Amino acid sequence: MSMPEPEFSLMIDLRQINDVPLMVEPDAAARRRLAGRFGLTEISCMRAEVVLEREGDRVAATGRLTADVIQPCRISGEDFPVTIDEPVAMRFVPLMGETAPDEEIELTAEDLDEIEYEGTAFDLGEALAQTLALAIDPFAEGPNADAFRAEHGLNDSAPSGPFAALAALKKD
Repeated sequence: MSMPEPEFSLMIDLRQINDVPLMVEPDAAARRRLAGRFGLTEISCMRAEVVLEREGDRVAATGRLTADVIQPCRISGEDFPVTIDEPVAMRFVPLMGETAPDEEIELTAEDLDEIEYEGTAFDLGEALAQTLALAIDPFAEGPNADAFRAEHGLNDSAPSGPFAALAALKKD
C-alpha cells in the first residue's frame, strides 16, 4: 500500500541546508489541493518564512506561517475570510525505528514538535501544510452566524437534551 502524494511537497536535503531563510509559497494548484484536504473554500495565499538550523541529522525549523483563507461558517455554511498567522516551530529527526507495542513512551513538550524522516531529506511542505491544518478553527463562525441562528430559530434558549425531555415529563 503506497502513501498518497502530499498536496504540497517540498523536499529539503540535509546537504542543502544553509543559514539563508527560506520563503515557501505553494502555487495555486497546491493551494487548491490543500483547500480541498482541509475543507476550505479557498486558500488565496499561503506563505512561510522558515529558518533551518542543522544539528547533525536533526534539523530545527522556526519561523512564521501566514495564510488568507475562505472557509464556510459552521452555522450557516456561508463563506467568510480568515487570516492565519502562526509560529512555525518543529524539529525533523531521523526515523527512530519501531517501538514495542506495550513499551511506554514518555513525551515532553519538546518532543511534541518532532517529525521523523527517512534517508537524507524531509518534507518541509507537508509539515507546513500540517501547521496550517492545526491553525484552522473547525468551529469558526462567520459574521452572519447570529442572524442565521435567529432566522432559523436556532437561538432558542429553552433547555434541550435528555434532561430537558425529563423535565418536560415532570409536571408539578
